Amino acid sequence: MSVVSVEFQSIVRTYGSKRALDGLDLQVEPQSFTVICGPPASGKSVLFRLLVGLEKPDAGRILLSGRDITTTPPADRPIGYVPQSFALYPHQTVAENMAYPLTLAKAPKDEIARRVDRTAGILAITHLLKKTPDQLSGGEKQRVAVARGLLKNAEIFVLDDPLVGLDYKLRERLMDELKSLREELKATFLYATSDSLEALTMAQRLAVLDKGRVVQHDAAIAVYDDPRHVRSLDLIGFPHANLVPGTVKGGQLQAGPIAATGFSGIRDGDIVAGLRPEAVRLGFADDVPAGDVPANRARLDIPAEVTLVENLGGEAVVYLVAGGHNLTATLPLSGAVPPDLGAMLRLSVDPADILVFDRQTGARLDGRDTQGPV
Repeated sequence: MSVVSVEFQSIVRTYGSKRALDGLDLQVEPQSFTVICGPPASGKSVLFRLLVGLEKPDAGRILLSGRDITTTPPADRPIGYVPQSFALYPHQTVAENMAYPLTLAKAPKDEIARRVDRTAGILAITHLLKKTPDQLSGGEKQRVAVARGLLKNAEIFVLDDPLVGLDYKLRERLMDELKSLREELKATFLYATSDSLEALTMAQRLAVLDKGRVVQHDAAIAVYDDPRHVRSLDLIGFPHANLVPGTVKGGQLQAGPIAATGFSGIRDGDIVAGLRPEAVRLGFADDVPAGDVPANRARLDIPAEVTLVENLGGEAVVYLVAGGHNLTATLPLSGAVPPDLGAMLRLSVDPADILVFDRQTGARLDGRDTQGPV
């Protein structure tokens, strides 16, 4: 199988007055597993439909290893496609639906049978091979559609949110199988999802979409560790990050109940302060005597009320209201007892953990000049 890269150059796609893709640029490395992550209506499905040739861009080009395929017919593109809709042939059995791309390519019958059986085993649908689509559940139809897309002799595989709606145990198994299949096929994979855990689990490279543009494209762990856009912080990670609108003025940050100095490198203006839940430290209001705060513990000075606690076993997710703003924190439970609903806590925040974004553009702003506690 040849090594194929994908490049989207200044792609524009409009529907009436709505611009679904707005000058999108993205270069996908050959043989990578690149996950396209974005909220609903961010342009993920539109981008894939353009790539496989079901739609044409209003402007821009799509290149495969430098070759312009923007107007190439879908049948002439070396792409295996798994759309969100199942689109199975109702008069064919599951085995015939799966085999269709290979039959169309006039592959030998023994090869077709071998590959259908193997793929059915991977996707746990061997017992369905003789059934027709009207005898399948929604989840079963979904797995058949995934199988058919993966059976095409292709250099690129495009999967548009293929696991949505499946139960978690099956999703977990299929994520592992897809990663193994990627290694075996040595092909380029593009995979769309709005699920943060799925994105981090699957991706070698992660492209974050916002308002029809790629706002960050990097190794998956780099997007998590160093989000360069508010959408990256908002989408990638669970529980979701705290996003609090505020201002910076004269190096002083004020965002809801969070006040911090040391931001003189950031120009004055409206911002969004971002803080991951694990960076919000919790303490009971009366558990540290005044003037006796341990040196290794930040000062507890933001009052908050507990509104909900989710016990996940190793940790608890604690939802709070502080200064009229909803905040989320995580609390390790190794020997600790989660707080009760209605409990009054005091929070601590280290300015080094606060990420600052331009409220208008969403771009990350850098310019802290201190690392002290709030």
